[in-house]
Amino acid sequence: MPSPSQKTPHTPAPVHYRVEMGELHAHLFRVTLTIAQPAALQRVSLPVWIPGSYLVREFSKNLQGLQAHQGARTPAPFEQLDKCSWQIQCNPAKALVLRYEVHAHDNSVRTAWLDAQRGFFNGTSLCLKVEGQEKTLHALELPVPTAVTGWSVATGLTAQKINPQGFGSYMAADYDELVDCPVEMGPFWSGSFSARGVPHRLVVAGAAASFDGARLLADTQKICETEIRFWHGNKKPPFKNYLFMLNAVDDGYGGLEHRNSTALICHRKDLPRVGEHKPSEGYTTLRGLISHEYFHTWNVKRLRPAEFESYRYERESYTELLWFFEGFTSYYDDLLLRRAGLLDNAGYLKLLNKTINQVMQTPGRLVQSVAQASFDAWVKYYRPDANTPNATVSYYTKGALVALCFDLMLRAEGRTTHGKTLDDVMRALWLRCKAGPLREADVAQTLAALGGRSFAPELARWVHGRDELPLKALLQRHGVAVLEDPAQLAHRLGLRVSEGQGVHIKTVLRGGVAERAGFAPGDEWLGLEPATKAEARLSGSGWRMSRLDDLTLYAGAAKKITALVSRDKRLLRLALTLPPALTTWRLAVHDAALLDQWLAPQD
Repeated sequence: MPSPSQKTPHTPAPVHYRVEMGELHAHLFRVTLTIAQPAALQRVSLPVWIPGSYLVREFSKNLQGLQAHQGARTPAPFEQLDKCSWQIQCNPAKALVLRYEVHAHDNSVRTAWLDAQRGFFNGTSLCLKVEGQEKTLHALELPVPTAVTGWSVATGLTAQKINPQGFGSYMAADYDELVDCPVEMGPFWSGSFSARGVPHRLVVAGAAASFDGARLLADTQKICETEIRFWHGNKKPPFKNYLFMLNAVDDGYGGLEHRNSTALICHRKDLPRVGEHKPSEGYTTLRGLISHEYFHTWNVKRLRPAEFESYRYERESYTELLWFFEGFTSYYDDLLLRRAGLLDNAGYLKLLNKTINQVMQTPGRLVQSVAQASFDAWVKYYRPDANTPNATVSYYTKGALVALCFDLMLRAEGRTTHGKTLDDVMRALWLRCKAGPLREADVAQTLAALGGRSFAPELARWVHGRDELPLKALLQRHGVAVLEDPAQLAHRLGLRVSEGQGVHIKTVLRGGVAERAGFAPGDEWLGLEPATKAEARLSGSGWRMSRLDDLTLYAGAAKKITALVSRDKRLLRLALTLPPALTTWRLAVHDAALLDQWLAPQD
């Protein structure tokens, strides 16, 4: 979020990147990398993943046309060593210049994008790592574009020499900082505010004319001030400035945390609108996303798994602690909206209710622990398929419920914990780990120190085991009524379906009646026939279904039907026993005073 007033003295950098907009309609960035003092055999590599998104994404697939020179006319011989690294033969006394292009057409927060309306990139997608010089100064040069007008730059990097629009030179202390500061370019909307004396900037690309920027700024400021207060009381946070980069699109949602910025994407319709008095559900979700990514500034970017103390960009980095870093962050994202005054108790319970039912309707919670789910993120969470709900559990959602249980249990045992809560645990971990690498032993020992007893049994059951969490008892002790409502038909059947042109089976849940009948992912449920001759005489030979709810219309009071299914162009008849009524939870306020002790905004 630089401005000309934030310039720092110009310092030559041993590693220098010049990133230009190449062919806009071909979506190509043009990169020139200059290494002042290369090794005799200089290796460079492009990361295969980006921290915060645990999937090997093979960014090098988008790199093309690599050339190497020392001097204007002296090509430097090089060879490709593997999918993402190269070795160049060099004269160490001369600067090495590499030129290449990167195709940028992934409109997400994880990679890079370039067209005539907008540019965006993460350094992990564009900036080759110079092996052996990762800890030296890295410069990034963004020249003023000639193909477009009216564009500006937003980035968390430290400005060295820039124009009023932000184009010019930036500096990073090392490669890690360079790739942890994404860059947004375009004719975006921009606003700013101060939180606890720290300047914050918010830029929005793709907003419609109805966008209420003032409201988004005010709400984001409340979130930031609440979270800084959560971690530091009246003190300042561990960053000098902060940048939110929000890309509003027709269909998209997500975020990625960085050390002093975050890249966000949301549905355009979810932005607040001028004249809209009651926030939409979509805007509430967006505020939760903002809260989540900002909380990560502390919980995963600084306080982080010990395995992430030094990133290995060329391969996976495994940890069993995502239940803490993503799950506990997911617990606090909505809770801190409540404490910021952006939700009331009923609104918060509605969001918590959704999380609980998501976990309870996932059979995989009985198959995989959240510690296992954390370790397997690389091959399971980020690569979902039809069987994912049966085989795994989300470390986001169940991790949030684990945090909820620890918080409510600490509060329930107030006499032995001297009023300590999970808030105190988080702050104690920040101090204990010196805002750095954390191990599960740190969590266990801090819980024990503040809770007055060992929480090893809970960690074993809730984190490393597959036991059901004691949610109902703990919620009821804190003023929440846990009611039961009839479950949706898909849940009763044990199905997840899509309904556009017909009823298409996406997932068959483990242990449900649909699995017992023989349904499979990919089936199209065409219709139903009566299971008995008597029913056939009443209703005819059968019915065509266009929606899942047609089942209750045409089956009536029947306990069994024959489902007509299309699979691989074959017509199948599956004997389906219709399920008894199942229920889902509905949370409601039971004791407002007791609930306020947990949820109310705090001084």
